Amino acid sequence: MNDILSDVIVKKPWGYEYLCYENEDVAVWFLHIDYNQKTSMHCHSEKTTGLLLLDGIAKLNFLADSKIVEGPYKHMIRRGLFHQTEALSFDGINLLEIETPVDKNDLVRLTDDYGRSDMGYEKESIPKNNDSLWFEEPLAGHKKLYKINNVELSIERPTSIDFIDEKNENDILMFVSGGLYKNVEDRKFNIVVPGDIGQKKIVTQVRDHVTGILDNTMVITVYG
Repeated sequence: MNDILSDVIVKKPWGYEYLCYENEDVAVWFLHIDYNQKTSMHCHSEKTTGLLLLDGIAKLNFLADSKIVEGPYKHMIRRGLFHQTEALSFDGINLLEIETPVDKNDLVRLTDDYGRSDMGYEKESIPKNNDSLWFEEPLAGHKKLYKINNVELSIERPTSIDFIDEKNENDILMFVSGGLYKNVEDRKFNIVVPGDIGQKKIVTQVRDHVTGILDNTMVITVYG
């Protein structure tokens, strides 16, 4: 399905979204939610989602509670967890969402202000424009830089685990391929995997106790 969606902006009653990166493990989507609008209260039965608020103030609603957060901010959402994102900023909010496995049809809406509770994923779209973000994969040892409003981002293909030391404490790292591993006796365990998101200060704590970085690792960084 994502082949069909790769060149379009999907129109939503709360704003819009579009695909900005994809490989066999993950898909990364850019979302804009207008002021005072919100997604449905929904879950994904099979996939895990990493939500990364780039800018603005958002309210994250769950069935049991809610929290108000300010970008840049990340939140991991396990499969089956009902969640909803609401824009509190007058200019709306911008987000990245990383999903794994890739399946845009894995969508179950519990409640929805726009009457979509029993509907699947939207089909209405318009062509992408020149302002649409797309992360291009860099060569090994290199990175490419991007900017959305005042938020700086990069995608890089590190060849050494030391790339983590170059980050600031509040930078947020999104692993889109590869990851970090640890050898325990005769077994190799992948500790950080595609779809994982973490602040540099947390990733550093993991880094200090793992064996190394996988050869095909690629990371999107949002600079805090």
